[in-house]
Amino acid sequence: MLDTDARAILRQLQQDPTLTAPDLAQLTGLTAGKVTRRLDRLTADGILRGQVVVIDWAALGYAVQVSLRVTLDKTVSRAFDDFMIAARLVPEVLEIQTFLGRVDVRLSLVARDLPHYQQIYRDQILTLPHIADIEALMTVAEIKSDRVLPL
Repeated sequence: MLDTDARAILRQLQQDPTLTAPDLAQLTGLTAGKVTRRLDRLTADGILRGQVVVIDWAALGYAVQVSLRVTLDKTVSRAFDDFMIAARLVPEVLEIQTFLGRVDVRLSLVARDLPHYQQIYRDQILTLPHIADIEALMTVAEIKSDRVLPL
């Protein structure tokens, strides 16, 4: 699917997504024009979807990270849809993932401290519709958080 040039560009972007086309050209041995065309193609093909900013939530005062594993009441026909609509409205929820298996949804959220987490949990999480079971996993340490693949 990817040729050598595209792989070279992606390898460099994984290391430093702020690199410009001229920077990438110098690092990959391609011309700036060729790099620009490849970047446009990778974007058009949906391989590059943009750049992201990684925020250190603890540095902003959000020291508590919790992963909530939620099982929904599957006897309700719109359980998934209703739950997703409501969960998106909780500002502290940073990520929502769905799964196949016993756990249906995982919510990642941040809080300033344990009392703040308790408030979010009681006032916003427990009021989400169609929850059959919920398990909270508090993050103690982040060992690896990397999206770099060997290309």
